[in-house]
Amino acid sequence: MQPTATVLVYSDDSNTREQVRLATGRRPAPDVPVVEFVECATPAAVLEQLDRGGIDVCVLDGEAVPMGGMGLCRQIKDEVFDCPPVLLLIGRPQDAWLATWSRAESAVTLPVEPVEFAVALASLLRDKAALNA
Repeated sequence: MQPTATVLVYSDDSNTREQVRLATGRRPAPDVPVVEFVECATPAAVLEQLDRGGIDVCVLDGEAVPMGGMGLCRQIKDEVFDCPPVLLLIGRPQDAWLATWSRAESAVTLPVEPVEFAVALASLLRDKAALNA
């Protein structure tokens, strides 16, 4: 397993990005790598980071403005070759069907609940490691 995993966090709200960092800690589970974060506040920054490569998982805020994470997720799934898995932050549990529409691999509700978030992120990191093995 690689020594670190790079997680891209997209939200126009710095408090949401902080919730993600705090919920993750150094690593979301003992059997996954230590996490390094790349924070983005705009869709253009997300696309630029994905073009550079090296992102293991994307965490996208479905409530971000001007472009929500659901629309951005669908765009990157269409446009980015070998797109990393996406964990979508949704405003309400009823929006889970929209997360499916966006092709996100996982979704959790806002505000970030640390245990639920860590379990979802660790699962995506394990899946990514298994694909790369």
